[in-house]
Amino acid sequence: MGKQEVNKYTCKMALSERSSVQGSVKEVLREFQVSFFAMTRLPSFPWTVSTSLTELHSEISAFYHVFLQTCLHPLCRKFPPAVRYRRLFLSHLIGRLEASGCEPLDELYDALAEVVGAEETTECYKSYLLPAGGAVSLMENIALISEGTTGLVTWEAALYLAEWALENQQVFAGRTVLELGSGAGLTGIAVCRSCSPKRFIFSDCHATVLQKLRDNVRLNGLSEQTTPAVSVEKLDWTAISEEELREIGADVIIAADVVYDPDIAGSLAKLLSIVLRHSSAEILPQVFICSTIRNLETYGGFKQQLETEGVGHEVIPAPVSRVFPYNRQSTIELIKLSR
Repeated sequence: MGKQEVNKYTCKMALSERSSVQGSVKEVLREFQVSFFAMTRLPSFPWTVSTSLTELHSEISAFYHVFLQTCLHPLCRKFPPAVRYRRLFLSHLIGRLEASGCEPLDELYDALAEVVGAEETTECYKSYLLPAGGAVSLMENIALISEGTTGLVTWEAALYLAEWALENQQVFAGRTVLELGSGAGLTGIAVCRSCSPKRFIFSDCHATVLQKLRDNVRLNGLSEQTTPAVSVEKLDWTAISEEELREIGADVIIAADVVYDPDIAGSLAKLLSIVLRHSSAEILPQVFICSTIRNLETYGGFKQQLETEGVGHEVIPAPVSRVFPYNRQSTIELIKLSR
């Protein structure tokens, strides 16, 4: 191989390596963004990787890129995570920066001073980034249980079900979808934004949850006048009639993290049996229930009640893509019901 050919080969290798490194940078920054806006635990961030990337740009450190894509990102200005969370994140980022021996960044210290003096609230924004761009932004309670309900935060099964929906958009495209126990609204809004349903009905029964759900639906630009047409309804599983269910006319019914109490699970099983028993074969809706299995007895009891009501089920394979951050060690199961 001649000298000129060697130089060409070396140049190609260098460009290839640089391209690979740049791809790695984008992936790491994306992971920081996804974790930051969803307010995941700080130890789960790719801190070690970001430290090793500090030499990628001679004029600016990897830490500043992280800062740009999180605290300085327009999404943070519009829908900021909790004050305390941003304070902890910036403190951790500054600590990593100082430990790396990089030049101090005044902007980081200014941002920290800004949140140190900010007032903390009981609510905050969480944003869940979508693969095709944009995000589902929700106002959620900081406390897991608030005002006597668990419906003011996003739970793991909702994220799991949303990931599955993103991989199976054909299930929802052009259909009327009813979501039971919508809570803060993550799954339904993700379906509306990415899966092209014809109509989507969010539902819950707790007054405070319903108001927060309506606010979050509006926050994401959805209404009766949009495509899809969207509504938020109060739906009591113990009181809804067959006629009301027929009027909804759902082609697909979904629910996430609704099997956590034996009494509630029993009401749900009866409701679903009514839906499936009184539907003709031509208009039989597809029903998907996603659950985090915290108590085997409660979840097993729900399945037993379904069987007693003449409702069968099959377990649906887990989603492949990891779109949203949540605890992957949790036992989560998605089932499809049948009669």
